[in-house]
Parts: sequence; structure tokens; C-alpha cells
Amino acid sequence: MGVQTVALGPEDPGQLGSYTLLGKLGQGGMGTVYLGRSETGRLVAIKVIRADVADDDEFRSRFRLEAETARRVARVCTAEVLAAEPDAEQPYLVTEFIEGRTLAKFVAESGPLSAANLEQLAVGVAAALTAIHSAGIVHRDLKPSNVVLSPFGPRVIDFGIARALDS
Repeated sequence: MGVQTVALGPEDPGQLGSYTLLGKLGQGGMGTVYLGRSETGRLVAIKVIRADVADDDEFRSRFRLEAETARRVARVCTAEVLAAEPDAEQPYLVTEFIEGRTLAKFVAESGPLSAANLEQLAVGVAAALTAIHSAGIVHRDLKPSNVVLSPFGPRVIDFGIARALDS
């Protein structure tokens, strides 16, 4: 496995629920994303919400609704939501880990996609958005860094600021 992570620091948790944290995958406006391993050995991505954001009761309510809604998304070209703990001291969301480079990283390192690959990307992203919208969610943060070019095709990730249509 060639996953690049940053080593956990003393401020990082080593365990969240039944998941063992292996390293940091990245950091964003809402929190930190870790690479983790489930009890069965499956690799997962765990998005932990920043403490200052988690202190807001309205945010926790919205996070709970979005996590429940995200679990209904079909696994077509998306990262499956496996678990969520909106009431934990540090709320977190667990998705399957998707191996591959993001579209942003691929283009920065290798240049633009060829026409055929671009068409395959468009079909995959359209399929993902169809699955997401069918579950009643608007992604709201679709960008090249939230599309992973996996060995099995493009996958849309990070519903971090998704919004349930019924909210």
C-alpha cells in the first residue's frame, strides 16, 4: 500500500471508537482526515471535526442529519459512509478509504487528461452526483481535490459540507 500520510502527533487520537488511526491524510476547514483501520482490517478515512466547530449545538444537529442522509447514498462512484459519531466528544465520520490520487494532484503532476479519460471522468462524476442527489443530498464542495482517480474509476469523496435537501 503506497498511501502517503503524516505521522500522528501527540495531539492526535490513536483510536476513535473501534478504529485505529494510522496517520493523517489531510486537514481542511472543518477538521482533520485520518487514515484508519477497522477491527476487520479494512482501511477507512475518518474525518474528525474541529473542537471549536463541534461545540456548536446547531452544527452537531446538522452533522447528525447529514451523516444519516449520507448513509443512504448508493455506492456508485462514491466513498461509502460506514459510520458516524455525531455525539462523540470529537464528532467524526467514517468512510471507506479510496486508494488513488485526487484529480487535482493528477493534473498538477501529469497535466490535463486525454479526451477519452476526460469522458470517463465525466461519466463517473455524473453517476456519483446522481447517486448523491437521489439520496436527497447536495454535495456543495465538488472540486478536483474531492474526486479520487481510483484503479476502478473516479470516485467522489468528502460530503463534509453536503447539505440534506430536506434541511
